[in-house]
Amino acid sequence: MLKASGLKKSYRSLPVLKGVHLEVETGSIVAIVGASGAGKSTLLHILGSLDSPDEGEVSINGKNLFSQSAKALAEFRNKHLGFVFQFHNLLPEFTAVENVMIPGLIGGGDSKALKLKAMELLSKLNLEDRVHHKPSELSGGEQQRVAVARALINSPLLIFADEPSGNLDSKNAAELHQLFFDLRKEFNHTFIIVTHNQEFASMADRKLEIVDGVVAY
Repeated sequence: MLKASGLKKSYRSLPVLKGVHLEVETGSIVAIVGASGAGKSTLLHILGSLDSPDEGEVSINGKNLFSQSAKALAEFRNKHLGFVFQFHNLLPEFTAVENVMIPGLIGGGDSKALKLKAMELLSKLNLEDRVHHKPSELSGGEQQRVAVARALINSPLLIFADEPSGNLDSKNAAELHQLFFDLRKEFNHTFIIVTHNQEFASMADRKLEIVDGVVAY
C-alpha cells in the first residue's frame, strides 16, 4: 500500500533522515520507535504528506504523493489519510460531534450524512453520551477517542498517529492501543504509529526502529 524510498531530510545543516526505505501493507499496524530526536515524527509527517522530503519518494497505492500539485495533495490527504496527534488538536469552541465532522466538511461532504456518520463513530467508541460536549468537558482519554473518530470520518486508506498515548495515563493508553486493533479488525484500517510505548510497539505487526536517520533492520 505505502512505499517510501530514499527519504532524506535535513533542517538547516542537520541531517535527520539519511535514506529511509520502507513498505507498509494494507491492514497492518506498524509502530515506529527510536530515541528522542531520531527522526520518528519527521518520518511520519513525510509519509503523511504533512512535510516534504529533500530527496526520495512516497507512494500510496501507486500514487506518488509529491508529484502532485499542492492543491491536489491537500485534497488527497483530506480524503484518504487520517491523523491522530498527542495533544488531540480539537477545536475548543465545537462539540465532539462537530469536531469529528470537520474533515468531512472540508472535503465538501453533506453535513447531514456526516453528522450521522460522526454520531455512529462516537457511539462505536463509547462516546454516545458525550457527543454534544466540548473538549473542555471531556477527559483526556475521551478527547483522544474523539480525535480518533475525526481521523476515521472520511474512511481513510491510512491512519497516522504521532505519540497518540503520550499524554494519557496507563489505563487510557492501554484502551487507546486496543482501540486501534479493534478498528483494524472491523474496518481493515492501516495504522502507522510513532510511539515511545514499548509494550504497544511489541504488539504491533511490525516495529521499525529509527537509528541515526535510517530504519534499523
